[in-house]
Amino acid sequence: MNNTQHDFDDGNGPVPAHQHPNGGGWVANTASVAETAFIGKYAKVYGKAKVLDNAKVYGYAKVYGYAKVFGHARVDDKAKVYGKAWVFGNAWVHHSVNVCGYASVYGNTEVFNNAKVFDNAKVFGNAKVYGDAWVFGLAKVYHSARVCEYASVCGKAEVFDDAQVTECKVYS
Repeated sequence: MNNTQHDFDDGNGPVPAHQHPNGGGWVANTASVAETAFIGKYAKVYGKAKVLDNAKVYGYAKVYGYAKVFGHARVDDKAKVYGKAWVFGNAWVHHSVNVCGYASVYGNTEVFNNAKVFDNAKVFGNAKVYGDAWVFGLAKVYHSARVCEYASVCGKAEVFDDAQVTECKVYS
């Protein structure tokens, strides 16, 4: 690593950082990124975040705080994964074209298996999205809610507290 500095626009000003050799994206020296991971040219990984294994962070995506992205998971476009959130397996967090805002996964959440969180959806608190579940549109999944199997939560729907959604679609 060299003595390069980069401003991650998080209010901390320029911090020691480097460009990842696999993709060229910016990584703070306090973050951990495996050589096998891909960090795209405009993506950022900072704080104490970890991107491991064959995970990919690209587009203008950000992974920060104590978040962890690993396995074959993908975070792309303008999506954000932060706090102590984990995205792993073959999960995908992304922002769809022509949608305002961005997908966010944060808090102590877990998104895993083949789950997808996209558009302007938010998953936070202690929520879990897994299996082949999709959360999209303006949907929110939070507190200790679970969305799993082949469930879809979309539109402006909210799933929260201890609710569990499996094998159905929730719209609003």
